[in-house]
Amino acid sequence: MGIIRILIRLILLITVIYGLLVIFLIVRAFEWPFGRNISPGITQLVCHLCLKILGITQTVKGTPMRAFGSVVANHSSWIDIFVLNAPQRIFFVSKSEVRNWFGIGILGKVTGTVFIERKIRQSLAQKGMLYKRLAKGDKLLFFPEGTSTDGQQVVKFKSTLFAALFETKIKDNLFVQPVSVYYKSPEGQDPRFYAWWGDFNMWEHLKQVLSSPGGGFVSVLFHNPVKVSEYSDRKALASACEQIVRTGYAQLKIDN
Repeated sequence: MGIIRILIRLILLITVIYGLLVIFLIVRAFEWPFGRNISPGITQLVCHLCLKILGITQTVKGTPMRAFGSVVANHSSWIDIFVLNAPQRIFFVSKSEVRNWFGIGILGKVTGTVFIERKIRQSLAQKGMLYKRLAKGDKLLFFPEGTSTDGQQVVKFKSTLFAALFETKIKDNLFVQPVSVYYKSPEGQDPRFYAWWGDFNMWEHLKQVLSSPGGGFVSVLFHNPVKVSEYSDRKALASACEQIVRTGYAQLKIDN
């Protein structure tokens, strides 16, 4: 049954991702002179459908912000891409390796994901890239932990990517919305079931998730946005967001 379930879900994922991708590209061709008004909704639909295919139920608390700026969240898995994009219109900031991920890579390329290399010598160029997107009004989501974890805690936030928010021309108008994400594994499974971390091969993790009979869920908590200009620098803002996300994660864990 596990093998059959993997095949069925894999076929459904490919059909949904690449089928709606064609529709996305057609819509994008007509809307591009006027901005991105319709196509992000197609991306959200894809993410909703993918979560259903994976057998993961999602609950959302709080409201995605409408203000300009960024969204930050704790990071456990490639599944976060579906989880965080389903309830809101955002553009991800992702490590360059994601370009080559099955399904997700092509989806990221055409939907406006900002791909970066997490190297110190690239930090200035990355800051400029993020600034340009923020100045355009794009809402960027990034994972300040800098890596996926086992999903059982929130680790220290790195402040590097927060630097773009403090550009003089835009910082007074920008907000950051912290988001806490908590996964509940299917009954009888390891609490880290949905987390992709350590030396776990992505294909092996994908097979694990696809073979599951379902029953797992994920809770997403949107916190109140914080204003960038109210913080002295990127480190202070990163620390404040980390504390908010960590507190929210702990509460979700208790509630579930």
